Amino acid sequence: MSRIIAITNQKGGVGKTTTCVNLAASLAATRRRVLLVDLDPQGNATMGSGVNKHELELGGYHLLLEETPIADIIVDAAEAGYKLLPGNSDLTAAEVQLMQLDERETRLGRRLQPIVGQYDYVLIDCPPSLNMLTLNALTAADAVFIPIQCEYYALEGLSALMETVRQIREVINPRLEIEGLLRTMFDARNNLANEVSQQLLEHFGEKVYRTIIPRNVRLAEAPSYGAPIIKYDKASRGAIAYLALAAELVRREREAAQSDELRAEA
Repeated sequence: MSRIIAITNQKGGVGKTTTCVNLAASLAATRRRVLLVDLDPQGNATMGSGVNKHELELGGYHLLLEETPIADIIVDAAEAGYKLLPGNSDLTAAEVQLMQLDERETRLGRRLQPIVGQYDYVLIDCPPSLNMLTLNALTAADAVFIPIQCEYYALEGLSALMETVRQIREVINPRLEIEGLLRTMFDARNNLANEVSQQLLEHFGEKVYRTIIPRNVRLAEAPSYGAPIIKYDKASRGAIAYLALAAELVRREREAAQSDELRAEA
């Protein structure tokens, strides 16, 4: 069954785009059909997938504001192993123009509908803010995936995001749920990181992924080569961690589906 997951955190610098690109590649490596949607005007997920954001003829702007067939916008990130709906700074103009339209928060969801069944996972890289682009992603998504760095301000920002998710669930998208929280750029030698990690486990329990993404130089280098970490250095700690994350995500979904079947039979 196809699943749309918005990967978001209103705080920047938490490894959001790194997670989008590397989770997409790791899921593709398990033979899942993956579409990565770059909805961030910075276009970093596009560049990290090996596609030049400066040379795009079509992208997220055309998806949200024009009737360009979505199949014409999607490109093959062949080296990364998945399909990409690219984005660049044109999305900044798209956000402004969306504000003037009716049903502006549902445009992404409507445009994705014709093709969503072609993929096992649609991952959406959101901007690092709660704006109209992020609202479109949360309205289109089945679930929210939250990368979080274990630092002082992490829990404060997380509370605001959780409240936004609650409001969207109540008003626009009742199927929206929290997929999970991922601890990123983790350094086990840092006492504060360990304290925040423990707080996350206490507050959110099983919603926190067991997989932890470590601070890793090779992981930081990979985007400059336009490649996911499993293509740049598959033996690195970062690559091993993202492959483990993909396996955990797939396992969780399988277990959830089995639980639903048992409840239906009962």
